Amino acid sequence: MKIFRTAEIKGKEVSQYNSKMLMRKIIMTDAPTHIAIIELGVDGIVGYHEAAVPQLLIVLEGEGRVRTGNETGINVKAGDIVFWDKGEEHETESAEGMTALVVESQGLEPFIQNNLVSQDRLN
Repeated sequence: MKIFRTAEIKGKEVSQYNSKMLMRKIIMTDAPTHIAIIELGVDGIVGYHEAAVPQLLIVLEGEGRVRTGNETGINVKAGDIVFWDKGEEHETESAEGMTALVVESQGLEPFIQNNLVSQDRLN
């Protein structure tokens, strides 16, 4: 499992088409891709399971905990990005509620490898 902080992803200023924005690229894929919004209510959970393909979870609102293997869990909140490799067993839960964008696709590789946040800084 890899966790990234959105604010720490180097972005690119875009001015084309009279734009004034910062773009932070997260992922690119040539394979068919499944994109979904998940909503975990109070005490919501995505049960422990194996990732059938690489998976990306982008927390949009709220907060929760993610874990893989025998970990006790790592806190995540809006703006955090979690990446699981194919075959990695994992679970997501939220005590107060959380909304996240989920991207699943073969060959999914984050652009943001160098912006990995250490586990020590997440707890």
